[in-house]
Formats: sequence, C-alpha cells, structure tokens
Amino acid sequence: MSLGRKIAQVERLARQLEPSAATRKKVRQEVVDYSEDFLEKLAKGKAYEAHSDRGLGLLKSPISDKPTPISKVLKLLKKSVDFPALNPASGGHLGYIPGGGVYYAALGDYMADVTNRYAGVFYAGPGAVRMENMLIRWVAGLVGYPISAGGNLTSGGSIANLIGICTARDAKGVTADRVKRSVIYLTRQAHHSVEKAIRIAGLKECIHRYVPMDESYRMDAGELKNLIEADMRNQLTPFLLVGSAGTTDTGSVDPLLEIGALARKHGLWFHVDAAYGGFFVLTREGKSKLKGMELSDSLVIDPHKGLFLPYGVGVVLVRNQKAMNATHYYQANYMQDALEAMEEPSPADLSPELTKHFRGLRMWLPLKLLGVRPFRACLEEKMLLAKYFHAEVQKLGFETGPPPELSVVTYRYVPSKGSADLFNKKLLKAVQEDGRVFISSTLLNGQFILRFACLSFRTHRETVDTLLSVLQREVKRLTR
Repeated sequence: MSLGRKIAQVERLARQLEPSAATRKKVRQEVVDYSEDFLEKLAKGKAYEAHSDRGLGLLKSPISDKPTPISKVLKLLKKSVDFPALNPASGGHLGYIPGGGVYYAALGDYMADVTNRYAGVFYAGPGAVRMENMLIRWVAGLVGYPISAGGNLTSGGSIANLIGICTARDAKGVTADRVKRSVIYLTRQAHHSVEKAIRIAGLKECIHRYVPMDESYRMDAGELKNLIEADMRNQLTPFLLVGSAGTTDTGSVDPLLEIGALARKHGLWFHVDAAYGGFFVLTREGKSKLKGMELSDSLVIDPHKGLFLPYGVGVVLVRNQKAMNATHYYQANYMQDALEAMEEPSPADLSPELTKHFRGLRMWLPLKLLGVRPFRACLEEKMLLAKYFHAEVQKLGFETGPPPELSVVTYRYVPSKGSADLFNKKLLKAVQEDGRVFISSTLLNGQFILRFACLSFRTHRETVDTLLSVLQREVKRLTR
C-alpha cells in the first residue's frame, strides 16, 4: 500500500473525532436532557444513597475499539457515578465544605472546552489570561491586597497552599542548609493540605510549633508571641506563620490582626488559609470577622467553596508578585516567541502549571450573568442558618461547640447512660441512612463530634429543619 493510501485510510478513521453538526446536536441534546433531569430531581432526591454498585458497573464496560451509544453511556453514568454515595450537588450536603456548582459555571466550562482556549501564557491567549488576571485582581481587592499583588487560579486550595508555601520558602531564603533551624508556626486545626504542602516543599524537617488555641479553637496570640521570642533567644529562625480564616473542623477564624502584627514585627512570612472562609468577606459580618487577612503575605481562597462554583477552582494570592514569579518562572527555547508580548503576567510564570484548563471562564460567566449581589446574599444566608441550627439543636438536648463564626457548627448528644461517642456514631449512621441530609463527624479533644457544614447554595431553612427533624426522631429511637 502506498503512503498516500495509508494516509487516506487512517484519515477516514481520524475524522470520526470531528462529528457532524447533526451528530453533535443529537448527542448534546441527550446530555442536556440528562442534566436537566438530574437538576429537576435534586430537591426531592437524597443527599446520600448507600448503594451496592459503588461504581463497579464501570468495570463491566471497559474501554475498547468499539463505540458505545450515548444512551447507554448515560445509563451507565447514572447507575455507577451519579447515583451511589454522596451527592455534592445536593442542598442536603451538610457534611464537608460543599459548594454545589452553580449552573452557569458549567456553561463556562462547556465553552472553555469547545474553544479549547489556552490560558497559560499571555502570548498564546491574551484574552483568557486578561480574564483570569482581572478575576485575581478582583479577589485581591476583596481581601485588602494592593493592586500590585500577584495570583493564580488553581485547581483548589491544596495546590494554592503549595504555591504560597513554596514562595515563602524562597522569599525567606530557606535553603537546604537552613531548614533544620527554621521554624513554622501553626495550630492543630490547620488544614492537612498545609502540612502536605510543607512536606512537598522540602520543609518537613523544619521545626514545627503547634500554637495552643483558645476555647473556640483559635490560635492564642499570646502563646504565639512567647514561642517566637523563645525561638529567637535560642538562635533559631522563625520563618513561617500559618493562620486560618475558617477551619474545616470548627469554622474558627484565628485572630488575624494580632498574629499578623506579630509576623510583621518579627519578619515571618504570614500565610493565611482562607480556602473555606475567605469569601465571607463579601458580607458585612464576615468582613469584620476576617479583619487582618490584608496583613498576610500569601492567601488561599476557594471559589469552588465560597462562590459555589463546581470543584476545580481555587485562588492563591501573593502580596509580592515578584517573589511569586521568582519561585515559579522558567523559560524554554521553544517558548521564546512568548517573550515578545508580556502586557499581563502569564499564569505559567506564577504556578507549577504550564498547560492548564481555562478556569477563569467558569468563574467569570456566573459573576457577569448574576452580579455579585446573589452570592453575597447566599453567604449571609449560610451564616444565619448556622446560627439558627446552633440555637435549635440545643433545644433538642444536644451539646454544641462555640457559636459559629461562619457556617460550621459542632454538636453532639450526650445520653444519660452509655458511651457518648458510640451513641453519636450510631446517630451519624442513622442520619446518613435516612439520606435526605448528609452530615459528617470529627474528633475534638479526643471526643467524637458531629459537624454541620452549611455552604451549598441549594441549602435553605427547610433543609436545616429536615436535619433537625431527623436528629430528633433518631435520638428518641436510640434512647428507648
């Protein structure tokens, strides 16, 4: 067979990757119908569905050379992916830190994927990069950073924490020979992705000081001061302070003004993890509680949490963009053309990623179509619902943790006899088996504690009342 005939043969097969307009329309309509059915049934569906499939049905339909009709693909998706276990899109998801996924963000992703716009380097995608940088500047303004700050749209808080901590390491000159005498300050309530980022950044052998907390699980600024001064007297190098603006376990906000002032006084890099709580700054009450974020040198904040977007978009901000660039910039010969146009910072020079999804469109489109007001109102609603739940669950005989600072409440029931931990484990299982609402647990001071984490835009008062009703019913059943 001649080369020309071989090319023609494989080309016929390759062109199947570009379906006709009629085929696209048919497949797209089935996908849209599936998604509409999913959304219409959300309110009446369960937040958690125990199911024997657990995704195993996927293994019975392996990838092969033979194509599968879209109808069968969607049937498999429904049975093995979108039906079993936790439904993060449900307003009944009160277990972890949900976002929910506003619909317009999905349309943004659709357009980003169809156009396949590259958002990593300004030269290749100036409009896409301008959009992402504009969003970063908007978020920087919300938290009180100067317009000269740098930032990046990441896949989430974990990578954002890594970028901030790597930047801190280099900016403070923590080279390999200095690691063992450099000190990091944080609390036991810091998110585990912070510890993971510290390890990946090569800082595992730094001295870790776990600062004591007050009764509301917030860093004790007085204890922090004592630890820093003692380390300095012992010829150690205080290097990094990690504060939390909304912890995952309890929703607590560290005293950012006080600890930020200590960081500046003693020359520490102040990193704030506001992945969960940062966007509450859009509200009047939240802005007051988050005062001091503006003192940080780097900050993490997740739009897929506080702006209710689908999973896969976080933000890291660094006050000194030059420091961020110094850690992440790299140049290859094949990219020399990109140096000709640098009107805006390129995301590839401010993060570990070169190839990246055009995440900005999923954030920009909902904000443009809806404006900021509904997002602000939704955040205010979640704070009010947390206060409501905190008050009402006590009326049912539950012990509660501190009044919620944001939208997380900790609580547990203490029976008149028997183990409280065992009782609450049974209670958790009963709520999850009911399925209308999903809750989670944690350990605080060695005790098994239930969590109410309210951050889905689909969660409203009726959802909270459903949880209260289920809790009341199951407590009565378990205490018979």
